[in-house]
Amino acid sequence: MTALYMIIGTLIALGVLVTFHEFGHFWVARRCGVKVLRFSVGFGTPLLRWHDRQGTEFVVAAIPLGGYVKMLDEREGDVPPALLEQAFNRKSVRQRIAIVAAGPIANFLLAILFFWVVAMLGSQQVRPVIGAVEAGSLAATAGLNVGQEIVSIDGEPTTGWSAVNLQLVRRLGESGTLRVGVIDEGATSERQHDIQLSHWLKGVDEPDPIQSLGLRPWRPAVAPVLAEIDPKGPAAAAGLKTGDKLLALDGVALADWQQVVDAVRARPERQVSLRVERDGATLEVPVTLARKGEGQASGGYLGAGVKATQWPAQMLREVSYGPLEAVGEGLSRTWNMSVLTLESLKKMLFGELSVKNLSGPITIAKVAGASAQSGVGDFLNFLAYLSISLGVLNLLPIPVLDGGHLLFYLIEWARGRPLSDRVQGWGVQIGISLVVGVMLLALINDLGRL
Repeated sequence: MTALYMIIGTLIALGVLVTFHEFGHFWVARRCGVKVLRFSVGFGTPLLRWHDRQGTEFVVAAIPLGGYVKMLDEREGDVPPALLEQAFNRKSVRQRIAIVAAGPIANFLLAILFFWVVAMLGSQQVRPVIGAVEAGSLAATAGLNVGQEIVSIDGEPTTGWSAVNLQLVRRLGESGTLRVGVIDEGATSERQHDIQLSHWLKGVDEPDPIQSLGLRPWRPAVAPVLAEIDPKGPAAAAGLKTGDKLLALDGVALADWQQVVDAVRARPERQVSLRVERDGATLEVPVTLARKGEGQASGGYLGAGVKATQWPAQMLREVSYGPLEAVGEGLSRTWNMSVLTLESLKKMLFGELSVKNLSGPITIAKVAGASAQSGVGDFLNFLAYLSISLGVLNLLPIPVLDGGHLLFYLIEWARGRPLSDRVQGWGVQIGISLVVGVMLLALINDLGRL
């Protein structure tokens, strides 16, 4: 069932985003008087094709990894004299810029639409209440305490832990002051705590911002009774089974699952002794823990989990918006995610963020399936994020991408004449090399995660 969700989710995601992107080019091209020869969603063998009254061929092809709009252009073949005024290359620089920019702009508009719908649907979020503060950590040094609710990060409001994490991600690799606004338990006024960062998590492959600050979210107490076992993890190798109750780890009594998590994380690649209750009998089971994650975010891994528990109502909040409020929320989320995407690319370029955070088609497919299985709201959120990424990446000034074409046209506008064909050819070759290199890197990262 998971594989089916992954396939369907990926096809819907790519189909919707690619179609909307190419429709942006198509719609503006038509308004500028350019004859569109073909509108294709996908590459390869056509599965469906038809023509409209203006002679445009619409195609749905077999390989759903992109699409294109082919326009009448003298650079790509002979154009009958009667149709010269409809050729793309005969249009003004402003019109060509508008046509090329329309694709990425369409992606941003689509993201705003999805975020607008998600904002109106509403979501249930866990209040970001601190459950534990690690001694000697950045959070402890700044004076953060158990029971405080985080209500803002750097002045941005945080309604749940996902919002806290998103704001912290923006500071990865940076130095300076991180301002955390909190409300003490039973209080109503906000207090500010300053956390001093120094190249925070710079270059870490799998950063965990919340944990690295020394914070643990509040969670309801969960008995350490195993409900699932990773068949390839240390727990399975040691013979642990579902239904086992963990009583102690290295002689320290265990009353809550979070104690297990913390103890295991602190002991990567070490052998520990687990006292286990099974069918009324007590066993001592030696387990050699694995390591998961990289750098400062790495920790011990047991490969076991417990059954989900019910959250108390006072720790949850419903967040939703009316139709007009949702417009502002959609615009805000789209802008913030666009800026975050650009900042992340810049940090990767300067080594502040590991390039291993770059994801490719395999990760996209997995996330598409997981979000589709999770519900409509999560899937629309995923589509919005992916649409923003597609829009931002296409605007990068790399030849062969929309941004590269825009760069050439802006130079032509400034110079009063286009760059020579030889210079543009060099640019295209460099652009292809860059794009292929990034795609290979993303694919290697995907395979590494598998």
